Amino acid sequence: MGIVKPLVIGDLVAKVPLIQGGMGVGVSLSSLAGAVAAEGGIGVISTAQIGYREPDFDTDPICANLRAIGTEIRKAREIAKGGILGVNIMVATRKYEEYVKAAVEAGIDLIISGAGLPMELPKLVGTAKTKLAPIVSSVKSAQVILRYWWKKYTRLPDAVIIEGPLAGGHLGFHREQLDDIEALHYDEEVRQIIQKVEETAAEHDAKIPVIMAGGVYNREDMERYLEMGADGVQVATRFVTTYECDASDAYKQSYIDAKKEDIVIVQSPVGMPGRAILNPFMKRAKEGRIPHGRCHLCISTCKPEETPYCITDALVNAVKGKTGEGLLFCGANAYRATKLEHVRDIMEEFRPVK
Repeated sequence: MGIVKPLVIGDLVAKVPLIQGGMGVGVSLSSLAGAVAAEGGIGVISTAQIGYREPDFDTDPICANLRAIGTEIRKAREIAKGGILGVNIMVATRKYEEYVKAAVEAGIDLIISGAGLPMELPKLVGTAKTKLAPIVSSVKSAQVILRYWWKKYTRLPDAVIIEGPLAGGHLGFHREQLDDIEALHYDEEVRQIIQKVEETAAEHDAKIPVIMAGGVYNREDMERYLEMGADGVQVATRFVTTYECDASDAYKQSYIDAKKEDIVIVQSPVGMPGRAILNPFMKRAKEGRIPHGRCHLCISTCKPEETPYCITDALVNAVKGKTGEGLLFCGANAYRATKLEHVRDIMEEFRPVK
């Protein structure tokens, strides 16, 4: 059995070494993040199209999103009972800099950033107390961030999150790699990343915790990575089927109904491979272009005139409960969900044994 200890990120101490993964659009907002934080983990709000319920979202999505960042953080604080809160902001987000500044202004404890390398994140955060955790998927990307941040900003990450090939949503791997995950021998990559981070931290007399993400569903999964040298884990998919999750009941039921063979690798319209549940919408998307309206200014790599469907429309439909007309991102273990759970019960499973 692995030794489960609190997760320490600078002056932040999470009693349970678990970060709840950020899930957009609208899947992890204040209700889920606040509940996880209140139970001693780190609750994370996804900023991806966070303002989709705002009245002006269709006409001014950026403004709606920036306003919603502050609103959701404030609501989560009320639920969190003094617990730790983070936001996940994708580097590929249009107006990324403004999203980061809005989160810092709202007093967020931690910014997690992936979907690209967050090279300029230290500059955007400046002297604020907000902790920074880049997401990496390879030793090379970890090296690039560690070297660049130190050389340009004399700053190291406060934590590093390794996101493996079993994660949900957009993935930092090529399609052919995801078609043969065993051939990646990814555990060895994880060990090398941990070693690189530890060596860099030691050079600067610092401590940089490493958190493993992707395919972590239960305590056994967590203990396996702790034994490999990780300091904590990030868990996302498990929290979708909770009463506290911000998604609709129909969205949660899609996970409960999903079988292992329903979970597939898809090509996202923004140019990245991702993992999702194969449903009527995804089958239609394979057959041809699905017409869409005006652009919602989500990801910088999206070309609206060429995209087979609007990813924002698809994700909003799903989270609102129109699952047959939506995209349901999920992790590789989504089929393991059989019922709704309370966040408290999940957190109890991961808690250090007294």
